[in-house]
Amino acid sequence: MNPTIAMITFRAMLGRKRALLLLALPLLLLVLSVILRATGNNDLDLAANVLQNFGLATLLPLLALIAGTGVIGPEIDDGQIMYVLTKPIPREVIVLTKLVVAIVLVTLFAVVPTLLAGLVLIGTTAQITPAFTIGVLAGGVTYSAVFVALGVMSRNAVTIGLLYALVWETLLGSFAPGAKSASIQQWSLSLTDALTDASPVTSTVGVPLALTLLALVAVAATLLATFRLRSLPVASAD
Repeated sequence: MNPTIAMITFRAMLGRKRALLLLALPLLLLVLSVILRATGNNDLDLAANVLQNFGLATLLPLLALIAGTGVIGPEIDDGQIMYVLTKPIPREVIVLTKLVVAIVLVTLFAVVPTLLAGLVLIGTTAQITPAFTIGVLAGGVTYSAVFVALGVMSRNAVTIGLLYALVWETLLGSFAPGAKSASIQQWSLSLTDALTDASPVTSTVGVPLALTLLALVAVAATLLATFRLRSLPVASAD
């Protein structure tokens, strides 16, 4: 990891308009949780539903998309990345640094709010809050790797990412069991399900397979981003 690249990336991410998006979604989750708790609508089923459908299925992929594509995509689009690529810094270090920044942002703006929302709604009853926190963190790492790779590979990374999160995981996942099982969301939910005895939390994928797929996809996406980044100086030179 390169501290200078990390600092510049953090400054760029938190200084842009997209920083407002990073704040808006978790604030909405927290406000919703406070309202539900204040009105007495904080039973086990409702808490699990909010944490799953808002925290895991909505907040996490959108925040990871904003962070993952934002840490590198704009620099590639406007050519600023070439300044970094001219330095004697290995391409894998650049990618890993960008990935770490994306993961930190996802942790701050998705994982921590999920933890706080769970504590507000139901505390640690049935271990739902810790389970969803760990599930969101695991999914956040994989989502971040995938979206960083998309940011390196395509100028349409945000559109592709939205299509994946909204169409594949949400729409097709509701009708096609195969699509539902082949999703980062479902693999993260599998880990969550294993950590809580709450009946509302169920997954269609076994834990060993889910953990394996989360790790494999994260590693494959990171390697793919590194490979693609190595070709950018050659294309620029031409």
